[in-house]
Amino acid sequence: MASPTWLDDLGALLGPAGLLRPDQGLTPAEREPYELDWRRRYRGQALAIARPADASQVQAVVRTCAAQGVALVPQGGNTGLVGGSIPDGSGQQVLLNLGRMNQVRAVDPANLTLTVDAGCTLAQVQQLAQDHGLLFPLSLASEGSCTLGGNLATNAGGTQVLRYGTARELCLGLEVVTASGALWSSLSGLRKDNTGYDLRDLFIGSEGTLGVITAATVRLYPRPRGQATALAACTSLEGAVALLARTRNLLDAGLTAFETMGRLPLDLVARHHPDIARCTDALREAGTLPPWTVLIEHASTESPKHAQARLQALLGEALDAGDITNASLATSETQRRAFWHLRETIPLAERTEGLMVKHDIAVPTSAIPAFVEQAGQQLQARWPDSRVVCFGHLGDGNLHYNVQPPAAQSAGDALLAFEQQANQVVFDLVDSFKGTLSAEHGVGQLRRDELARRKPPEAMAMMRAIKQALDPQGLFNPGRVLPD
Repeated sequence: MASPTWLDDLGALLGPAGLLRPDQGLTPAEREPYELDWRRRYRGQALAIARPADASQVQAVVRTCAAQGVALVPQGGNTGLVGGSIPDGSGQQVLLNLGRMNQVRAVDPANLTLTVDAGCTLAQVQQLAQDHGLLFPLSLASEGSCTLGGNLATNAGGTQVLRYGTARELCLGLEVVTASGALWSSLSGLRKDNTGYDLRDLFIGSEGTLGVITAATVRLYPRPRGQATALAACTSLEGAVALLARTRNLLDAGLTAFETMGRLPLDLVARHHPDIARCTDALREAGTLPPWTVLIEHASTESPKHAQARLQALLGEALDAGDITNASLATSETQRRAFWHLRETIPLAERTEGLMVKHDIAVPTSAIPAFVEQAGQQLQARWPDSRVVCFGHLGDGNLHYNVQPPAAQSAGDALLAFEQQANQVVFDLVDSFKGTLSAEHGVGQLRRDELARRKPPEAMAMMRAIKQALDPQGLFNPGRVLPD
């Protein structure tokens, strides 16, 4: 039975800034950043919001909640898109926000590693690497707000997976508080350690359901001496895939990003953020954007001039071969940033346009043209007034395939019915192409039941066994990833 004073005791341990309590005057406005997700789809109600300052305080929170039988919901920057870091509406869960844990533990330039607390924002980690003349290549639109711990807990992808891999590939070690309140630390920064099971990989991508990541050692890289970035116009996705193959052959490891954007998402940016969309003017013909626009980035170990020359040569070959019809090569850092700002503004433009059924799917890159064609045909046949907003990381096969419902089905029960039916169309096709229903956004509560329906029973059984072994009370992020 819970002690009547346990929250008071926890508050005394964490200090005035360490425990926020709705029953002690915390206003709805003050609670909203913690209890409402970025998409404004999920709103919860926490019993209390714990904000530990270090790993020992995380241990104290976990031990206290375990003793009281109170569930914990870990949270980083609260930028997730699948409801994975929002408490439920019961008012009986403690939200564990790690935003105060933002200390640098160690920088080892010779070992190309950096060790920081989990609450450091991704932008802080990037800047710290840059301050030492190095590169941490994980890059997301939310990098100013999302935290490294959240990135690892969801195995974030981003725009440079093609060259550097996901967050999993960029992590060399973790510090984790387990469900018993013990602290497991493996922050050595070794590239090779062949001693038993790789425990690190259990926690990366587990979305806070197995343990709380409190610190990480990440892999750094030398900074490129030169970068070149271009927008290219393609008449079809087949042409974009052909361009990707040509780019890989010519640039090899120098290809760091290959993004694709359909006409509609860029039209939405032009409608809602016209200044940002001006960088596409050179690609327009008779005022119209091409069916598909590709953003290519090349990083050179030599010089900016060398990077520009190599990318220009590629674009010339692609024009001659008919892979592209037009291209715009950034001639300054300002223009390069404008190209990326265009790509990163699409989610904001979508949000302004209205509610959409979002899908973060992946299929083999070679299958993307067929998937997009078949999905579009099936959706249009069923809902002629629906619209597809398609963009994403073509280089690694990950598309954000979002569907805007017809006006008559854009709210209430009609929207929920449309979402379920559109999901079935999209996910059935994803399955037929041997793809995945979540490439980088995670499962959370949004895809939990869909995962259980579509994942092989053997895989679900193994995941449940791992959950039971590491969190036997089921206190870490219940109702996320695995059905209760």
